[in-house]
Amino acid sequence: MKSQQKCIVIFALVCCFAVLVALTFSAVDLWGEDEDGITEENCSRNCRVVLVENIPEDISFSDNGTSHLPLSEGLYSLLDRAVRAVEIVSPLWLLNSSDYESSFQPAARQGRALLSKLQGLKARGIQLKISSGMIDSSELGMLAKHNAEVHYVNTTALIKGNILSSFWVVDRKHFYIGSASMDWRSLATRKELGVLVYDCSCLALDLHRVFSLYWGLQYRDFIPSFWSKRLFALFNRDAPLNLTLNSTKAQAYVSSSPEVFIPKHRSSDLEAISRVIQQARQFIYISIIDYLPLLSRNTQSYWSRIDSLIREALILRKVRVRLLISCWEKTEPLSFNFLWSLRSLCMDQANCSLEAKFFNPRVQRDGSLQGINHNRFMVTDRAIYLGNLDWLGNEFTFNTGVGLVISQPEGIEERNSTVVEQLRVAFERDWFSRYTRSLQANKMSVCSKQQINRLAAVKISHLDNAPMPISEVPHDNGPAPMRHKHQEDGQTPVKTKHHDDRFSQIGVQGKANGLEPIIDSYQERGQVKMSHLDSRQVPTKGSHRDNPMDPPSQSAESSGSREILNGSL
Repeated sequence: MKSQQKCIVIFALVCCFAVLVALTFSAVDLWGEDEDGITEENCSRNCRVVLVENIPEDISFSDNGTSHLPLSEGLYSLLDRAVRAVEIVSPLWLLNSSDYESSFQPAARQGRALLSKLQGLKARGIQLKISSGMIDSSELGMLAKHNAEVHYVNTTALIKGNILSSFWVVDRKHFYIGSASMDWRSLATRKELGVLVYDCSCLALDLHRVFSLYWGLQYRDFIPSFWSKRLFALFNRDAPLNLTLNSTKAQAYVSSSPEVFIPKHRSSDLEAISRVIQQARQFIYISIIDYLPLLSRNTQSYWSRIDSLIREALILRKVRVRLLISCWEKTEPLSFNFLWSLRSLCMDQANCSLEAKFFNPRVQRDGSLQGINHNRFMVTDRAIYLGNLDWLGNEFTFNTGVGLVISQPEGIEERNSTVVEQLRVAFERDWFSRYTRSLQANKMSVCSKQQINRLAAVKISHLDNAPMPISEVPHDNGPAPMRHKHQEDGQTPVKTKHHDDRFSQIGVQGKANGLEPIIDSYQERGQVKMSHLDSRQVPTKGSHRDNPMDPPSQSAESSGSREILNGSL
């Protein structure tokens, strides 16, 4: 009997030891990494924050329009301050525009200069560490030859998505978070916005831990069973860092995505966005590339995480909401439907205000779009959220991103000096600029070359007395309803009908001149008879294209992953 009990005890101990060994080897083991002696107790909380922007040369705001430190100068300043280590995560590495020399040489100058400064870190004895999902980048290979350490993360195997995080950490004291990637276009032809935070080792150390998570995932094709304690967040939405920003009291924390990449104590981007929206009392201003509350994998479904919070703020708290969306080649037509759905909530509702505008880029002679508003931020009367992801369901589910939340108390005497106020002013500068178009009844923005070509073809067909496409269900006050056509082969893209009747009155001249920002969907539709505006159904003739909300393994669902796959923008 005693020998049997001993065997059981020994067997139990062996099992426990085996489990411990398995967990140890499955974890991201960073216990031996040096954090330069910086701890939560001795880190710096007296910090300075600076907004940085890239405004393309041929985008000009009014003389009194606010301006901030140019993005390239801000990144140079971080490199000039570096003493020991520079850590970078970026969706793209395309600083050297050798493929575009003939047509973009002047615009690409800043990208080549930044690449040169990164190569020069070796001579200064500064370690350059890069975590990336781009396994075939020639620039990363070149930097590796200049003593950079590059770790590749197989995000396709881990999360079926892409690295869309964009941030720098310098000496675990200074950092950058923003919309720009290491792409020459982010320093030249795109409108970008981010923040530089100096002498703030508390937050920088926390962001360094996000970097360390990516860094430790090299060569892995599975997500660890548990994370090392060195990856646990120092601050989150329930326990933010109390600090001083530009001599003003504030609270801040770093968030990240997706959920499966979040160790203990870290707030997700969705949790951060939710808290900022819920705490707003006067206004919520949102500037993003895309807004589409759908989640797509095998089938398409409504993704309510952010959409429902905006509805609650509008109806229950009477918070004023403004949405500034980019109008670009990948704009999904269903975005108009969802924006109209939000706007319709305020019909006949007192003190309810939702406005939506589209930031129109410039159309080049070759039909390409430049000056796209790449910003990804939200500002309220109390806080800012600045992140890396578009507000699409698949973004937060499949891709990596990082966000920064900064809140500052009301009643501050020097309110104009706060980053919250500065970002509000920057939003309003864009909002009231000549580059925006409002969401209007019976009108829809034309955002893509494909739409322009199709509209011109429709116009030609009208001149030839061809039948005119008419929507299946006419509408009097807004965009066409959502219509889906599913295929049967599992993970195939969902197709979305485009309702060609909205675009029937744009001519060949419009195609020659570039993008027509707004077209009327009813008054200008040519020879459509008024009898078609009743409730009867009529035959439809529509075109289709792939829905960008499919998972990255099938088609790219975000501006960042779309750039990675096809080099657009």
